[in-house]
Amino acid sequence: MKLYNSKKDKELYYYFNAKKEKLWCYRHRYYDALGKRREKYKQGFKSEDEAYRELLDVKTNILNGNLRQVEKSNLTVAEWLDIWYETHKNEWKKSTKDHRKGVIKSRIKPLIGNYKLTQLDKTTYKRVFINKLLARMEPSTVQLLHRIFKAAINAAVDDEILDRNRFTKIKIQKEKKEDRNFLTPDELNIFLPAAKKYLSITSYTLTLLLTFTGFRKGEAFGLQWNDVCFKKKTITVNRTRDIHGIRTPKSEKSYRNIKVDDVLVNQLKTYQLWCKEIKLSLGSHLNEDDIIFINRDGRPCHDYILNRAFRNLFKKIGIKEITPHGLRHTHATILIGNRVPVIEIAERLGNSPQMIYNVYGHSFDKLENESVKGFTSSVDLDAIK
Repeated sequence: MKLYNSKKDKELYYYFNAKKEKLWCYRHRYYDALGKRREKYKQGFKSEDEAYRELLDVKTNILNGNLRQVEKSNLTVAEWLDIWYETHKNEWKKSTKDHRKGVIKSRIKPLIGNYKLTQLDKTTYKRVFINKLLARMEPSTVQLLHRIFKAAINAAVDDEILDRNRFTKIKIQKEKKEDRNFLTPDELNIFLPAAKKYLSITSYTLTLLLTFTGFRKGEAFGLQWNDVCFKKKTITVNRTRDIHGIRTPKSEKSYRNIKVDDVLVNQLKTYQLWCKEIKLSLGSHLNEDDIIFINRDGRPCHDYILNRAFRNLFKKIGIKEITPHGLRHTHATILIGNRVPVIEIAERLGNSPQMIYNVYGHSFDKLENESVKGFTSSVDLDAIK
C-alpha cells in the first residue's frame, strides 16, 4: 500500500484502499521509557482532520509522559479484563474470584469485549452494555455487574492505561417494588409457630436463630458449638460458610458477639441433644468445634435446606413469602420499630450505622411520620388556629 504525504503534518498520510477510496493514516515515531525507538501507526480514518486530531492526541500523551496510554491504545476490553483478573485474582476470596470470572466470561465479554479499551465511551457503554442487560435482568443485578466493570477500569487508570474512569457517574435507576422481604410482628407471630410445627428440627432451629439474631445465612451455617456460650447467653460470629467452604466473615464489623434470649438458648440446647443422638447413631461424638447445623447423615447442611422449606411453609400459612435472608430484615425492622438506637442495631447486625440508614430508610421514615403525628396530637390546635 503506497502512502502519500499530507501537507498538514509530515507524519500524516493518505492512501487508497482496494475500493479506490481515499483514507488517512498516521505514523508517529518516538522513544519509550527505556530509550528504544517505537512507532505508533493507525489507519482507516475517513478524513484528514480525524487522523490529525488523533495524531495530536498521541503526541500530547507522549510529551506528557503518558506512554502507557499510547502503547496500550489497541488493547481491547476483553484483553484488559483478562489481565486484570490474572493480576488480582489471588487478592480475592474464592467466591469473589469465581463470580468475577463468570461475569467477565458470560456477561461483559460478549457485549463489549471487542471494543478498544481507550475508545469505549460512556454513551456506547450504556447503549450496548447497561441497556441490554436491563432488558433481561433486575436493576440490582445490573448494578452489581457495573460495579465489577468499574473496578476493572479503576485498575486501568492506576496502571496509567486510561487517564480517568469515565463510567463512574452512570446511574442505574432502581425499580420501585411493592414487595418487601420482611415480616411484620403480626406475621412473625403466625410464621414462627407454623415453622415449629411443620419444619424439621434443623430447619426450625436455624429459622429461630436467623429471626432472633439477624445473622446472615452464611454466618449461621458457619457457626460451631464453641461459638455458643449457654451460660452467658451469647453467640459469636467468627466465620462464614457456603458451598465454597469456610472463610472469614464479610467485613471486620461482621466479627461480633451478641446476646440472645432464653427462647433461642433453650432451642439450641434441645437441638444439641438431637445432634448428639445423630452423631452417636453414626458411631461418633459431637465435638465443640463441630458445625452446628447438620443433616441426618451428620454432614453440615447448606442454605438450600431452607429455600424449599420456606416455599412450602408460606403456602400452608397463607402470608406473603419472604426469603431466609428476609429474617435478617425482619429482625432489623422490628428493632427499629422499637426505637433501639441505630448504633446498637448496626453492631448486632455487623453493619455500619450508615448502612442501616441506607437499607432500612423506609422504617425510619415511618417512625418520623409517627413522631410528627404524636407531637401534633399533643397540641391543642384549636387554640392556635
